[in-house]
Order: sequence, then C-alpha cells, then structure tokens
Amino acid sequence: MRQRLPEPVLHLLVTFVPTVLAMAAWAAWLGWDQHRDVQPDGSTTGPYEAWQVIGLVLTLLAPVYWAASRHHFVLAVPGVPLGLTVAAFYDWSDDSSGLFMVGVVMVLMGSLAVTAAFAAAVASAKRRGRQSGAAPSGA
Repeated sequence: MRQRLPEPVLHLLVTFVPTVLAMAAWAAWLGWDQHRDVQPDGSTTGPYEAWQVIGLVLTLLAPVYWAASRHHFVLAVPGVPLGLTVAAFYDWSDDSSGLFMVGVVMVLMGSLAVTAAFAAAVASAKRRGRQSGAAPSGA
C-alpha cells in the first residue's frame, strides 16, 4: 500500500523543490562565468553568453512542467522565480554601481511571467487531454 504525503508537506515540496533547482541551475549555467569579454573595438559584452541563458531556461522548464502537470498550477509558479531572484541577488550584489537591483527585479518579473504562462499552458493541455480521453464512446 502506497502512502501519500500530507497536503502541507506536498505543497511545501512542490514550491521548495523548484526553488532549490532554480538556484542550483543558476549556479551551474551562469554562476561560473563572471568576466566580461572585451571586443576588438574596446566594447565589452557578457558576462553571459546566449547559450548559457538558453540552457538555464530549458533546464528550468522541467520542474515547472512537473509541478503544473500534477495539478499544482498555483504552487508551480512562485518556485522558479523565487530561486532565480535569490540567485541573481546573490550573484550580482557586489556590483559597485548599485544598479543590480534593477536587474534582479527584471529577473523576478520576467521569470514570473514566463513561468506563469508555461504552467498555464501545461495545465490547460493536461485538462484538455483528460477531457478528450474521458469522453464516453457512443453506442
């Protein structure tokens, strides 16, 4: 017989696991690259390359899909943005210009919007799949 976790523990896990995964993914994809690249014309780019950010986004789709597909849409949304915001704050807080908070707020708002849209799409697709699969066959 399989026992289920109590509801409060399940809710905590559904929010906490994506948060921790988001912080770990930030460290894995972006945390190691801290140097700007100087171009031949003297301009600087970086510190992140496009492939690193794309890899981070693709990695974080998995925990959001996992939570949203298990009917925890509302709980799936805050985990990843919270983790990314904490990681960005920690990573960028040594910025001497003081403008790092602008970037942190942009990470929060952008990741919240994308996570909510993706979780809504997953939940909607799952709901449509259940409705079409549960239709009784005509006699």
